[in-house]
Amino acid sequence: MHPTRNDLSPKTRSAVCDLFGDLLADAVDLQTQLKQAHWNVKGPTFIALHELFDTVAGEANGWIDVIAERIVQLGGTALGTARIAAKHSRLDEYPLKAVRSRDHVEAVAVALSTFGARVRAGIDAADKAGDKDAADICTEISLGVDKHLWFVESHSQRFA
Repeated sequence: MHPTRNDLSPKTRSAVCDLFGDLLADAVDLQTQLKQAHWNVKGPTFIALHELFDTVAGEANGWIDVIAERIVQLGGTALGTARIAAKHSRLDEYPLKAVRSRDHVEAVAVALSTFGARVRAGIDAADKAGDKDAADICTEISLGVDKHLWFVESHSQRFA
């Protein structure tokens, strides 16, 4: 850990850096999966999904930044390279053969819901570690993930 005047205990800072290191790997993987979907989606809903996936990828990029910056604020080192993310991400591998819009919608929904569950678990873990700010960061990200999951899933739901 790097020295800091942050008044959280070294134990708290270390626990949150570990937690956020895992979330950072997941978030980097999520962002690249969203770009994979954005670039490769096909079908009659192409433009809507192409734009939606790009919007969510942009949001994910913001989540990456907030997570990484919290790690550094606490005296840690943000490890956010593609190789680190590939090695440590807990998301399922993106189905590279996906072409149809419904295949991409399903894959993106799975990735978002998995990431959302990890972030939601991070709320309690950060709070238990004693960092309410980190818990708030997880809450904010969780709200965004849920919103975008709703948008994505709406493309796979049938009309009543």
